[in-house]
Amino acid sequence: MSNLRPSLNSANSHSQQTAFTKNSRNVMEMLVVDEVEKQIKSLPLKTANYIKASEVVAYALNRLPCLYATSRRGWQRQWHHGKTELYQKITTAVRQGIIAVQRDPLRVNDPLNFTADQAALDALEKLKIILQRQDLSWDNLSDVVEQTLLNESQGRTTWRKSGCLEKNTFDWEKHRL
Repeated sequence: MSNLRPSLNSANSHSQQTAFTKNSRNVMEMLVVDEVEKQIKSLPLKTANYIKASEVVAYALNRLPCLYATSRRGWQRQWHHGKTELYQKITTAVRQGIIAVQRDPLRVNDPLNFTADQAALDALEKLKIILQRQDLSWDNLSDVVEQTLLNESQGRTTWRKSGCLEKNTFDWEKHRL
C-alpha cells in the first residue's frame, strides 16, 4: 500500500515532524542568540553594521551541541547546563562567527527566502474560508477535503465557491432606471 500512495507517507512524516517541532525546542539557539546580541552590541557601530546576526548565529550553532528540551524542567536543566558548562564554548563560537562573517565584506549572500512557506500559509487560509472550516490545518487537510467531496457527491454542499456570491449576484437597487 505504501508504494501506491507515497503522498500518505510524506504527509504522515510531515505530521510527525510538525509534532516534534511543536513539542521540543533547542535551548542552545536561545543561548547563542543572546550571546550574539551581547557581542555585537560591544562592537564599534561601524563594524556592527556590517555583521549579519543570523549568519553569526548559524555559524556558532553549527559548532555547538544541541540542547533540546521537551518540558519546563528539561528546559531549565539544559539552560543551566548551557549557561554554566558550555558558556565558554558558546562565547568562543560566537566570537569566531563574528570574525568569519567580518572577514569578507564584499561577498554576496543570498539569504533563505520563505515566500514559498508564506504562499502555502496564504493558500491554507483561503481554503479555510472556501471550505468554511476554521479548524483546517495541514494535518487534517486531506481528511477535510475528502469529507467535503463526499458531502458534495451526496448533494450536501458544505462549502462556497470563492467570489461566487459577489460576482453572480445582481443588485437591482443599484441598476434602477
